[in-house]
Amino acid sequence: MGRLASAGWVLLIGGALTGCIPGGGDGGTYDPAPPPARDRDRWERPREEDTARPYDEQATVRDDTPPRRRAERVRDRDERQDDQPRPRDLPAADRSVAARTVVDRQTGVAQLPAPAPAWEARPVAADAVVVAAQNYEVAPGDTLGRVADRTGVAADVIARANDLTEPYTIRVGQRLTIPGGRYHLVRAGQTGIAIARAYGVPWSQVIAANQLAEPYTLRTGQRVLIPGEPARGVSAAQRAAAFTLDVDSILTGGEPAVAVNQAPAKPVATTRRVLAATTPVAAPMGAPGQFAWPATGQLVRRFGPGGSGERNDGIKIAIPLQTPIKATADGTVAYVGDGIAALGGLVIIRHGGGWTSVYGHASKLLVQRGQAVKKGQTIALSGDTGFADRPELHFELRKGRTPVDPIRQLPLR
Repeated sequence: MGRLASAGWVLLIGGALTGCIPGGGDGGTYDPAPPPARDRDRWERPREEDTARPYDEQATVRDDTPPRRRAERVRDRDERQDDQPRPRDLPAADRSVAARTVVDRQTGVAQLPAPAPAWEARPVAADAVVVAAQNYEVAPGDTLGRVADRTGVAADVIARANDLTEPYTIRVGQRLTIPGGRYHLVRAGQTGIAIARAYGVPWSQVIAANQLAEPYTLRTGQRVLIPGEPARGVSAAQRAAAFTLDVDSILTGGEPAVAVNQAPAKPVATTRRVLAATTPVAAPMGAPGQFAWPATGQLVRRFGPGGSGERNDGIKIAIPLQTPIKATADGTVAYVGDGIAALGGLVIIRHGGGWTSVYGHASKLLVQRGQAVKKGQTIALSGDTGFADRPELHFELRKGRTPVDPIRQLPLR
């Protein structure tokens, strides 16, 4: 009996030590630390074949889904996740990354510990300067930049109003038309999304008013024209609530402003290193080449308008829960999170040549913003998060700001 008891203690101590050894990964030390023990038993969802009701291709999920119904779906999702084994088809490195994810009980999405997006980490105060329309006579020593500083109006706005072209030469005594409006001064780390939220206007309208072009990069010290009139008696919270986050706004207004004479940071190669939310990241270079299917499954929704008139900017692929989702091409992760309610767990990847890929409804997000990924690399695990009625992947490809039919870009199956 004594020998059996001693052997039992040895097994217990060995098991405890084994649980302390981190799994394989991409090298380096753990930063941040693994999630607390309470999340370990919620690691996984079933891998059995999906037995949900047949998918109605014409059905849509409205944004006004009752809160009670959403709560029921989250509860059902949590119950399915309890006490499930880890997926066996994930490489050891992917299992190590997935083990560090933390589940948000409100959305059912698990992701690696990371700072909040830049538009939340660096909010913007609505302190735009209102400038009256006026004429300005060019004085000795004036440049277009100096006129912009003196009037508080963006230099490119003055240039357009006066038909000036590069190098924007002005002469003494010349009378310039200074357009009136609200002009916001961009500070370090601010994003287009945060600016639009502060004033309660769509970021797409700010793009149009300032005639911004790809890659829509803001620079510190730049003045941005805010369209529309100031809303009287409207609080900052109400203005923020009036702003709607979508894929287009993330692509065009999600990167932090770049300081003058400062290059964006290079993408990181591992999830161990997390870039600050307010660090601008360099865009990928070079064409992405042939895109690959992000997952194998049944195509249940095609690109374009549906039977009820709604528009689908991508395709939907029905796949079992916890199926690995692969990057369609080499690129840099531009966004990871669940900020767009309809899409749930979401990854957006920038590729060279102005291409972008979008992956929605994921249950686990296994990459970080600013991370360089390779074609075929696992970036997430599939789920039924957001407004999905069954386990599926929402997949988009965009050229610039324009969604394109992924089927025309993917190889035949």
